[in-house]
Amino acid sequence: MAKVESVNLGRPRPNRHKRVGWTGIGKEPTGEPVQVRAPGPKTTGLGSGLVGDFIGDGKHHGGDDQAVYAFQREDLDEWERRLGRELPNGFFGENLTTLGLDVNDARIGERWQIGDDVVLQVTAPRIPCSTFRGWMGEKGWAKIFTAAGRPGAYLRVIAPGTIGAGDPIEVIDRPDHQVSITMMFKATTTERELLPQLLAADAYLDPETIEMARQGKVFLLD
Repeated sequence: MAKVESVNLGRPRPNRHKRVGWTGIGKEPTGEPVQVRAPGPKTTGLGSGLVGDFIGDGKHHGGDDQAVYAFQREDLDEWERRLGRELPNGFFGENLTTLGLDVNDARIGERWQIGDDVVLQVTAPRIPCSTFRGWMGEKGWAKIFTAAGRPGAYLRVIAPGTIGAGDPIEVIDRPDHQVSITMMFKATTTERELLPQLLAADAYLDPETIEMARQGKVFLLD
């Protein structure tokens, strides 16, 4: 059964990978249930979808379409083997560390019910940023992470409520298209020829991504 292994919250810490500012990338598991709600738009909203979670760069992170970030424990285990170091839950900046669910195979627009009340919708893959690169401290990390093609998923909040460790995750709706998190990630980073295929999921894409797919432009890794 797919489940939430841990719910992770970030606390403010100095962002040593930029000249100024704070970051909440190194999140830590909490033993208490956490309230989840739609945070509102980037820059003017609450930032994270989880009450008590800190986001330092509200211009590029958080907001309704990036309210929650999920990454699977199975992939953290694989990175532990590859990197030869311990990677506790939340270390990649994920709010939800999942178990038993292939997060990267999730379809854009797919809906998950978590526990009794919360419904989340898959929106987009995580694109590695300079803070993530610096936090990991691995030479060439952005390229290494990108090459793996397993970035984890951002989700928006459809129905609010509380989430706790051990809560079951059920896929309650999966759109009839083949645009997965991995496919969208590759299309918007390294495999430009896939961009037009993203339009099969245009009902669930933000205007910027739709325009990118039409024009054949890719994200640049900062």
